[in-house]
Amino acid sequence: MARELPLSDGELARIGVLIYKNEAGGKPANLTAWNEGEEFASLGIGHFLWYPAGKEYRFVETFPALIEYMKSEGASLPEWLGDLRPFDLPWKSRSEFYSEFESPRMVSLREFLLGTFALQTSFIADRLEKSLPAMLKAAPPELRGNIERQFYRVAESDMGMYALIDYVNFKGEGVSESERYEGQGWGLLQVLANMKGTGTGPEALEEFARSAEFVLERRVKNSPPERNEKRWLPGWRNRINTYTDETLY
Repeated sequence: MARELPLSDGELARIGVLIYKNEAGGKPANLTAWNEGEEFASLGIGHFLWYPAGKEYRFVETFPALIEYMKSEGASLPEWLGDLRPFDLPWKSRSEFYSEFESPRMVSLREFLLGTFALQTSFIADRLEKSLPAMLKAAPPELRGNIERQFYRVAESDMGMYALIDYVNFKGEGVSESERYEGQGWGLLQVLANMKGTGTGPEALEEFARSAEFVLERRVKNSPPERNEKRWLPGWRNRINTYTDETLY
């Protein structure tokens, strides 16, 4: 039976602030972003992915799921957002996106995202809660026991819930077959499967951070050269370093 994850409302709020800083630099303008070299927009405190119409990519699209979650929680959407059929990103390119950055639609979207901070954080935490069963189902039977032990080893450490929630939002569960380079993933599943220790506390967080860095370095090594993913490694390492920085929490 799954154990209850140790997370108070106050801790959840602090985690939301850290994710907002990690993804958007803590700046409202960055709640609507389209990174150079990417084919999709990144929105909200977790930079949830949203694809233009007719486009599908290897990365899991998360913004539509966020909106469905917020609607189920009673959030009031901007009228134009609620009326989208189908629910696809209405801007077709990065240049079009930024040409309309101060348009009424874009401004209302940022205001909506800034006003639903707590719901977005809850959505990310809910994703983590669902991640363990998904990871255990996807993993080979001989790895499942270690993955579950490592998950709770981190979760039951100070700052551990932040590390897990942030990483699953950052790089996913690691169960999607499309999120692979050379057959190797880079999600939470792969980070946990690479861990071997037993102690909790700083020891667990330090191993989690080392494993995450290893998995992401492997991703960059395996990535298509034209994506130039090595440019992101310094920022990824800085983010991983926050998992062991007690001054942040």
